[in-house]
Amino acid sequence: MKNELAAEILSTKEILLKALGSFTGLNINQVPFEGSWTGGQVGEHVLKSASGILQTITGPVKPADRDPEQNVQPLADSFLNFEIKFQSPDFIIPSDEPKDRDYLLTALNDAFEGIRQVTESADLNLVCTGFEMPVIGQMTRLEFINFTVFHTKRHTHQLNNILKYL
Repeated sequence: MKNELAAEILSTKEILLKALGSFTGLNINQVPFEGSWTGGQVGEHVLKSASGILQTITGPVKPADRDPEQNVQPLADSFLNFEIKFQSPDFIIPSDEPKDRDYLLTALNDAFEGIRQVTESADLNLVCTGFEMPVIGQMTRLEFINFTVFHTKRHTHQLNNILKYL
């Protein structure tokens, strides 16, 4: 299971970086249509999320008193349904400042590499106590790592949609 999840993190990262890398230094900060984030803002949002998750899964933990996979399928059902619209929590909303594509690519690569390393080396069944996911509460490392995959796939889809409009 760990190897499969680590491979999924790697694959998800590569597809994200390919989509973000398709933007130019100019159009990464271009609003494609009213009400949309720019490609750079999507990249910053995913970076804030992935960096926070890396910090959470390397932080304090405790044994789980429930199925460590309890939230994985509900997270997949929600985040991979592109018809559902979500409101981002304030702490991961991107700024309006222009984004540097190369910085985002490097920082995202680093964050995902850290998550992949934790996936391969840590006990994924432990509950992370340093952060509670809005609505859900405390989650296991396994759930946070799967969330990262689902959340990133959702925003990679968004990046590809933005590219169609530019």
